[in-house]
Amino acid sequence: MANRVYLGIDLGAESGRVIAGIWNGKTIKLEELHRFPNGPVLIADSLRWDVMRLWGEIQNGLALAAQKYGKSIVSVGADTWGVDYVLLNKRGEMLGQPYAYRDARTNGLIERTLKKIPRKEIFAQSGLQFMQFNTLFQLIAHKQYSPETLEAADVLLLTPDFIHWALCGSRVVEFTNGTTTQCLHPTRRTWSLDLLKKLGIPTHIFPKVVSPGTQLGSLRPSVAERTGLGNVHVVAPPTHDTASAVAGVPTANTGKANWAYISSGTWSLLGVEVQKASLSDRTMEFNMTNEGGLDGTYRLLKNIMGLWLVQRCKRAFDARGREYGYAELEALAAKARPLRSIVNPDDSRFLNPPDMPKAIQDFCRETGQPIPKTEGELVRCALESLALRYRQVLGWLEELTGNRIEVIHIVGGGSRNQTLNRFAADACQRPVIAGPVEATASGNVLVQVRSSGELGSLSEMRSVIRKSSEVKTFDPKPNPAWENAAACFAEFARA
Repeated sequence: MANRVYLGIDLGAESGRVIAGIWNGKTIKLEELHRFPNGPVLIADSLRWDVMRLWGEIQNGLALAAQKYGKSIVSVGADTWGVDYVLLNKRGEMLGQPYAYRDARTNGLIERTLKKIPRKEIFAQSGLQFMQFNTLFQLIAHKQYSPETLEAADVLLLTPDFIHWALCGSRVVEFTNGTTTQCLHPTRRTWSLDLLKKLGIPTHIFPKVVSPGTQLGSLRPSVAERTGLGNVHVVAPPTHDTASAVAGVPTANTGKANWAYISSGTWSLLGVEVQKASLSDRTMEFNMTNEGGLDGTYRLLKNIMGLWLVQRCKRAFDARGREYGYAELEALAAKARPLRSIVNPDDSRFLNPPDMPKAIQDFCRETGQPIPKTEGELVRCALESLALRYRQVLGWLEELTGNRIEVIHIVGGGSRNQTLNRFAADACQRPVIAGPVEATASGNVLVQVRSSGELGSLSEMRSVIRKSSEVKTFDPKPNPAWENAAACFAEFARA
């Protein structure tokens, strides 16, 4: 058969890309066509996303795709991070510049909200980990800081759904990203209207929820003409980037709970794939989350701060005139003294500090540990702390599922960090299979392939990924120092 091409739009917190998935009927080959920078913009003491610039870059990437692949292009779909949203009025005008999830307006909102509605009630109606930037708390803050735009809104679209609206005019929310909002019911799989009404959030702005793989329509004529793509279909992949990444895990054990994944990047999302949401008191106590997956599955997981700590350390080093690439920082960390200082990467001070190295040093000082000073010591502290958090969360997942996890798949950009992969294997005492780096893009485009009728089950998709990807295995090495560090870590790292 002639190659068919499926286009993935993949937006992350640091960059965005347009990627071609070239499908020959047996394997998928990925080609990055256009990469562009991304990041929140600080204006008037608030953090916003410049979605207009992102949309312009997306169109540039689609135009490059049209020039190279022309009529062999079948469809296009977008995935992004979760929780953030765009409000549109009835005429399709954007109401305000969308907030970025690290904006400070939600500080303290969880505590204030729980004084009105018990934690258990919110968890029962959402199944979600309590994090201050969840859409639910963002909307409470929106009502406080900009009630006029919320009142004028006709529809709320999450970031990837906004891109699909720009592409084809659809006004829907895809299921996997919808589950990141803390506004979607975990068993009914519809909006938790009772909860929203109690919090005074207008319910009419929440649109229809659709499953991943849904055909949303054809490109707007203006977009087709601007990009040269013609009558290409728009398909909703798993629009939450982690949902696409989990679909792109090359496991041969689909349907079993004996493997875990870590989608590793700015965030580390560590979890298992289950058939229904876990809503027990113990799940809530561990502050775990139930996010939607492909084929009605749920991703029982924990959001862990991830390589954000290293990214922000690098930014601080750069500002001080000590510029290193990530590979150089990894090499410096590998040479630093092991397990000298550790932090809880999910401590709230690390969410968006002005100076990450100082925040790490302050934590160590307050907990009576040696203060990491050099670049290598700081980065090693971050990486070892992540590995210890992985170990802790892995134990919680085993308790909740009643299954021993035999292997950990690490996918995404963070799977390139061989030092962290090694630390994870040794800390967790489980084999780590690292790769593919492009699990998110693979999951995105292969769901489009399946939507066109060329693939069947999730197992079949993952078989394609195994044939199309390279992975590296890190076998665990026993080291009593990790056991001692884990005991220390548990003293200051809670759910």
